[in-house]
Amino acid sequence: MREIVMDTETTGFDADKDDRIVEIGGIELFNHLPTGRTYHVYINPERPMPPDAFEVHGLGDDFLRDKPKFAEIAQGFVDFIGDDSRLVIHNASFDMKFLNAELRRLGRPTLPWSRALDTLALAREKFPGSPASLDALCRRFGVDNSNRQRHGALLDSELLAEVYLELIGGRQPDLVLDQPAQRGAVAGPQGASGPRNPRPTPLPSRLTPAEAAAHAEFVARLGESAVWARYGG
Repeated sequence: MREIVMDTETTGFDADKDDRIVEIGGIELFNHLPTGRTYHVYINPERPMPPDAFEVHGLGDDFLRDKPKFAEIAQGFVDFIGDDSRLVIHNASFDMKFLNAELRRLGRPTLPWSRALDTLALAREKFPGSPASLDALCRRFGVDNSNRQRHGALLDSELLAEVYLELIGGRQPDLVLDQPAQRGAVAGPQGASGPRNPRPTPLPSRLTPAEAAAHAEFVARLGESAVWARYGG
């Protein structure tokens, strides 16, 4: 299963008016393991940066002036996330709203909300009443976020990828549990199943000749109706 853990930075909170995306970061996971593929781009928002937003991420007008516009990076972004990869996002409603607003401005298809997995909602469900910010979750799981002086889309995506794996049970949460049920499968935790395949070479018997003789004598005393007489050989 391919997943993209991602984050955006913006000029503000109102995607439906004139606020825009200024940074996108993404980390590719496959079967919950990082592949090493990342996506990162700064974007010229085509508008001034409000002071409040600058305080959050530190991306100012001078820095963003020569960066590509969203129209110039849209295809590369869409290619990276693919058609059906799950999008793992902290407070997904915020980022999805901005991404779809940018895509809509270009007349491009928007991203279905069903593709998003919101780690904020996941954390609140798992730890009700506890702080669920990315910083709080890093502290809870012992994820080193000492380099996070301000918000940054790629750094936040890297931190979120570690937090996400902890939220779902560790770095390989479904090493066996996601195996499809097969004929002869053995039930595992929580009703999951994994395949039971025969060994190509049977293990050698550890039964000694004396033990085999004693067992045969015991079965003989039980009579012809004994179960071992039919199945034990």
